[in-house]
Amino acid sequence: MNFADLGLSESLLAAVEEAGYTEPTPIQSQAIPPVLMMKDIIGIAQTGTGKTASFVLPMIDVMAAGRRRALMPRSLILAPTRELAAQVAENFEKYGKNHDLKLALLIGGVQMGDQIKALNDGVDVLIATPGRLMDLFERGKILLNGCELLVIDEADRMLDMGFIPDIEFICSKLPETRQTMLFSATMPPPIEKLAKKFLNNPKRIEVSRAATTNKDITAFKVPVKPRQKQETLRWLLDHDQVETAIVFANRKTTVRELNKSLQGYGFRSSEIHGDMDQSSRIKELERFKAGEVNILVASDVAARGLDVKGVSHVFNFDTPWHPDDYVHRIGRTGRAGAKGRAFTLVTDDDAEAIANVEKLTGNGIAVFGKGDVRVELVEKPRQRDEDEKPARKSRERVPREDTEHGSEHGAERETAPPKQARSRRRDERDTNEQSAPGEWNGPIPGFLDVSAV
Repeated sequence: MNFADLGLSESLLAAVEEAGYTEPTPIQSQAIPPVLMMKDIIGIAQTGTGKTASFVLPMIDVMAAGRRRALMPRSLILAPTRELAAQVAENFEKYGKNHDLKLALLIGGVQMGDQIKALNDGVDVLIATPGRLMDLFERGKILLNGCELLVIDEADRMLDMGFIPDIEFICSKLPETRQTMLFSATMPPPIEKLAKKFLNNPKRIEVSRAATTNKDITAFKVPVKPRQKQETLRWLLDHDQVETAIVFANRKTTVRELNKSLQGYGFRSSEIHGDMDQSSRIKELERFKAGEVNILVASDVAARGLDVKGVSHVFNFDTPWHPDDYVHRIGRTGRAGAKGRAFTLVTDDDAEAIANVEKLTGNGIAVFGKGDVRVELVEKPRQRDEDEKPARKSRERVPREDTEHGSEHGAERETAPPKQARSRRRDERDTNEQSAPGEWNGPIPGFLDVSAV
């Protein structure tokens, strides 16, 4: 099947072809025809399967006919985060280039002036986060009684962020006769209740069991001690053929500290978290997409809605507190049929959290072992550009007391091994280099010497 079989217009098909897509994903092939037939939809699909295009494409054709009116958007898309809302807007701009459609993006963290002006000029598609939409509605700057179509995207994330009361209020202000679509990667009971209340005889489309992970992603858990986490992450970044990677942490302070540490060791990394203003977040995302940096350290603000082609790896520096977040985090890799790898660093304190993840997904996560590394190890430093080398921290002049007595960065530092130890390591290396093909070649990192492997 190709996109031409789904009933899309010729001008829209031309834009899709220009974007480099020929065959629809399962969620797209099943959702687009009923959307064009003006049916209500419940779409359940794991992240990275093309949910956004499954409603953006038919909406472009549905909205092609009609007249814009000031302050009264003709359609509304609700997204939980600014990043996801911006991602949806990018899809409309990419696929709707051959259509005369006006869209407005209502998100927090930016000035209201331009947003209000766009609403006054009239818009066909309004993409908004619930908070900013409620703010403008209460100020009388927007009217919802002309909305013909509603999309609730990432509904389970809306639930996690406490937006369900806002969504119920917004839905109560929309016309009763409208088309409604609800998309989500998971479908907890409160979302089922919301769907029954505001959708009319919806068609349910489920292309995979709720909360399953992408089959194109190879996932591992890595048992570590808390003070070994940064060292372990650097080792994986060095040795697992990492092209581009997103590193997730639970706390904003951890994001900042980890990014600073990685930069100090010569990695091309950047950061994104909720304390940054919107313009700074957009700037860092653009740098990551353009390849200026290849490692993005992020909080869960980037777990959904961030669609960057070619992300080869996702690292959970912290095991996520909520198991649903695990599904969305690792879904940043393995997108559109590409292969990806995901690593979760697990300490003893994370036992319950990782067990909840495995219970939710219905699959055990393999423990990373010696045979799972993607490249044959040799005892040599990772090659960096000449201008990056001075930034690398010295590992030979740190007093042993700093490491033993727990300085703030003690887990990141190593003391120079005594002469006898260096000689013994050379002997061990020589022995390893003579091992049979397929066996471990090179030094064995401490975090791999675990009994579970």
